[in-house]
Amino acid sequence: MKTLPLGNTGENVSALCLGVLYYGNRIGNAQSYHLMDRYADAGGTFFDTANIYSHWIEGFKGGESETVLGQWMADRANRPRMFVASKVGFAYPGVEAGLRAEQIVTECEKSLRRLQTDVIDLYYAHVDDRTTPLEETLEAFDRLVRAGKVRYLGASNFLAWRLEKARMLSRGQGWTEYCCIQQRYTYLRPKPGATFGAQISANDDLLDYVKSEDVTLLAYSPLLNGAYTRADRAFPAQYLGPDSDARLAALRAVAEETGATANQVIYAWMIQSAPAPIIPLMAASDDAQMTENLGALEVTLSKAQMARLDEAGA
Repeated sequence: MKTLPLGNTGENVSALCLGVLYYGNRIGNAQSYHLMDRYADAGGTFFDTANIYSHWIEGFKGGESETVLGQWMADRANRPRMFVASKVGFAYPGVEAGLRAEQIVTECEKSLRRLQTDVIDLYYAHVDDRTTPLEETLEAFDRLVRAGKVRYLGASNFLAWRLEKARMLSRGQGWTEYCCIQQRYTYLRPKPGATFGAQISANDDLLDYVKSEDVTLLAYSPLLNGAYTRADRAFPAQYLGPDSDARLAALRAVAEETGATANQVIYAWMIQSAPAPIIPLMAASDDAQMTENLGALEVTLSKAQMARLDEAGA
């Protein structure tokens, strides 16, 4: 599988990251194993989970996604080859939201046990906690790195100025810096003023920031739950702005030219973005979705096609 750099870490990770949000909960263990096997057989090694996944599904309380991923790695004896990301910060049953030092350390230990590993390759601040001093949060994360329990740090659902403030504090104290930002991002642009609750959408400020500061952007919800290709899935109202028709027309035209699906073109557009490639988080609940996702790696967009996609609706 194609790989891309992860910030300034010197680490290369799979260009498509497999999000296992619903594995071990909505998607049963047997099917979860099958899909992770398929991804690994294609050369994929980058997995994304979190301590809270997926407590909002009836009958589950969180931690199930980490648990099935950890058991799969143990059963396949492949942990040394895998690159595992998890997160802390949102609330789930029995755990308050926040990034206080004690929360970070305690939740990391729980995640390590569920993942059956000694180290988490990439550990995210899942949400920006404005009630806790950044210094406390960053020092706790750095302590985990120095203890060998975490290798790299990332942020998610942060505004660009908060990411920069964290970077300057870490740099001043000699603490480990956030190497990447995981944010809501897709081909359609949100309408001006659109919000997504606790989820923060990547805006122009953040896009400019990651390009200039060697911070990798990882895109979650890149396919908007199938809305680009499924007639039964509506686009969220936040994305139906003045340029949405023009961008959808450009997307469909490029898909027709390349013989790819619109979903594959979106993934290829992100991965081939210059000067800062974007790593999409892909989801797959069945073989057809996995095949389509992996097929995006075979799609090569010309400079002219990239420019048309970038400039549509401008």
